[in-house]
Amino acid sequence: MAALVLPAGLLVAMLLIAPMVLLFRISLNEYSPTEMMIEATTAANYLRAVNDPYYRSVLLTTLSVALGSTLLTLGLGFPTAYWLARMESRWKSFATIVVMFPLLVGNVVRAAGWLALLGNGGAINASLLGLGLISAPLPLIYNTGAVVLGIVAVVLPYMILTLSAVIESIPRNVEEAASNLGARSWTVFRRVVLPLALPGVAAGSVLVFVLCMNTYASAVLLGGPRFKMMAPAVYDQFVRGNNWPFGAALAFILLTITLVLTVLGSAALGRRYRRTKEEAS
Repeated sequence: MAALVLPAGLLVAMLLIAPMVLLFRISLNEYSPTEMMIEATTAANYLRAVNDPYYRSVLLTTLSVALGSTLLTLGLGFPTAYWLARMESRWKSFATIVVMFPLLVGNVVRAAGWLALLGNGGAINASLLGLGLISAPLPLIYNTGAVVLGIVAVVLPYMILTLSAVIESIPRNVEEAASNLGARSWTVFRRVVLPLALPGVAAGSVLVFVLCMNTYASAVLLGGPRFKMMAPAVYDQFVRGNNWPFGAALAFILLTITLVLTVLGSAALGRRYRRTKEEAS
């Protein structure tokens, strides 16, 4: 068994762990405008990121957008996933393909499509102006709402597919038994379907949250130059500022916070699921 796992482990070490170790070493260096990077061992870059009010606000914005997008994606994805999981017609495969179809389009292309739809001269504003319902274009882009909308459109298929796979494994006769005992539809969902679907909720939420925390295209194209999240901030330090040590420190702060919140959220949902199983048994 170890021989079978070894190739994959070596590949992960080469492609993921080794670059992360190298990037962490870079984050401990000092930045020089003339030499770009001076080899050192200092935590000054991390202290700057933590103490600077600008980067604290960027981090808080990233967390709020990621959490809000994850909750909105879960709320929109659960009904669709339930419908897809319980579908018994011959169109189920087609419906699954329709859910997966947005994944074939790149994030930049989708963000550009939202610009064409939501921009001042986009389809929505042009239609409202043409109908005389508004006198000036509505500010539909370059704000938090546009960024959340763009992110949710990207990550929603992942949530739907993850949840539908788990809901499909829940026996339908369990729901029917609850209904036969007099439980209303909302009670069946709250007391039967949702507790049994918690592994899917945990997996889908973790996957979506990680993607939301690291979003770039939606934040840049739909948020505009004044809207800052961590991924664009890291890019700016690496590419525009040539400050690799500080950019690496920001990247590791983003990675650490994402990892910690993901582990805590997964553990909380895992405890809830185990408690539900113990109560049911």
